[in-house]
Amino acid sequence: MKTPEKQYAGDRTIDGIQVTVDGQPLSPHTDLKSFTNNGFEWSYEGPEPAQLAFALLVDHLGDAKKAEALHAVFMREIVANFDNTWELSSADIDAGLATIAR
Repeated sequence: MKTPEKQYAGDRTIDGIQVTVDGQPLSPHTDLKSFTNNGFEWSYEGPEPAQLAFALLVDHLGDAKKAEALHAVFMREIVANFDNTWELSSADIDAGLATIAR
């Protein structure tokens, strides 16, 4: 059975960084792997974008081991290139992972 399409979004607001999945806050999954205590960031390579890449992949794949194996290249190729505001669907993540795999 195919899992339903999810929508991920990130924004830099006056209240700080907001990252959501289907309108709800995205868990950083620091209980599974912690790269930073400073939350999420994007548009560069570092521990905060690594945490975002890991969290997106854990939520999308449902597999922490796969997410840990893929997060660094996903951060470099996808998360480091996000604009200030971004949106990503499950299909976009799959397409990004397919590109990375080539």
